[in-house]
Amino acid sequence: MNEETRALTDKFASDLAPIGLHVMRARASRMLAWSVGFWIFCGGFVLIEPSPYELAFLAVLVLAVLANIDLYRSSTGLLAIIVGFVPFALIAVFQVGNSTLVNAMVFSAVTVFLLLTSYFLANYVAEATDRRMRLIMQAYTIAALCCAIIGTLAYLGLIPGAELFTLYGRAKATFKDPNVFGPFLVLPAMFALQRVLLGTRREQVLGALVYAVLTVGVFLSFSRGAWGHLLASSLIVLILCFCLEARIQEKLQIILMTVIGAIAMVVGILGLLSIPEVAELFAVRAQGQSYDMGETGRFGRQGYAFGLALENPFGLGPFEFRTLKIMEEPHNVYVSVLLNYGWGGGGLYFLLVALTLWRGVKGLLRASPYRLMMIPLVATFSVLVLLSAIIDTDHWRHWFLLVGLIWGVSAAIQMDPRRTAPRAQMLL
Repeated sequence: MNEETRALTDKFASDLAPIGLHVMRARASRMLAWSVGFWIFCGGFVLIEPSPYELAFLAVLVLAVLANIDLYRSSTGLLAIIVGFVPFALIAVFQVGNSTLVNAMVFSAVTVFLLLTSYFLANYVAEATDRRMRLIMQAYTIAALCCAIIGTLAYLGLIPGAELFTLYGRAKATFKDPNVFGPFLVLPAMFALQRVLLGTRREQVLGALVYAVLTVGVFLSFSRGAWGHLLASSLIVLILCFCLEARIQEKLQIILMTVIGAIAMVVGILGLLSIPEVAELFAVRAQGQSYDMGETGRFGRQGYAFGLALENPFGLGPFEFRTLKIMEEPHNVYVSVLLNYGWGGGGLYFLLVALTLWRGVKGLLRASPYRLMMIPLVATFSVLVLLSAIIDTDHWRHWFLLVGLIWGVSAAIQMDPRRTAPRAQMLL
């Protein structure tokens, strides 16, 4: 090959390289959308660990790198929290004395992994927000409906192997614990409720059906926290939609639908309570539980754990508390993170919660097309923050999903100067 031919060949190859890279990124982007939908759907199936959710995210991460998704300055704070948290989590692992080092390392690694899912979602949603949020919530809603239907049918003994999807006479569906199953259903229920309040007639009917199915699932989980979560988040969505988004004629419609909906919910619950087994378990769960009281009860454990946390600035490490005087976790995330990761790791977790709430509320206060998306997110997350004081949410996958979505939608609100957009485009 002479010099002229070689020069032409090199030039042709250099011209083709950008084209090949562009094609690869385009294909990766298309595959990324499908993989994100599948990943979110897998969040409803966590009977084993590592669950399909974790494995699916690894594929998502690879495709995101190949697709070269943008990283936004608005998510830098979230990245800084993750980077700052890692050394405290690592130090805490080596504080364990009675637990195994491997178990402690795995626990801390899972926490960092879930934080990374939040960071990915924040950047993924910040771009093409309406399209990507629709994809995510459609996948989440389908997963939640599948879980609710499985849990309901299993509770009623209408499917083979029903015992796999119940625990202590309570529906848990495809989760390990009814107390996780119930709250998992709340976010898609809030988006469904918003469609009932502000959507077209067709959207209202479909939204009402979705909300009803998910409400039954929450009720049959017999999780008092999930009951309160659904009720409080629903009230917040109702108030925010009424005050921030509803037009004059819609306000009257919302009042009427609220009355009708409340009556329908009461009738539905009474119908479920007509089943003797349901009524008996409801009576037990509705009253105070003995394990909440006393020195070794939930609140006694929390006080003892908080005292230990103050005495150990580097933390005790994961699983260590249950090996001491009380053989059970404190069931309070804000105490647990101090115990597990020390003052530094706990402080960064508190900062993450505060910043996420701040970004969510700030997004609500600004007129924006994306405020419709922010309303259900804030209504769900704010109540979940309160619920975390009585239950361990530090490894709930949908908790970290909510964090990422709030940061992503908040970024879209900051970057898009529009005050309004067609409701059909933004109402998910």
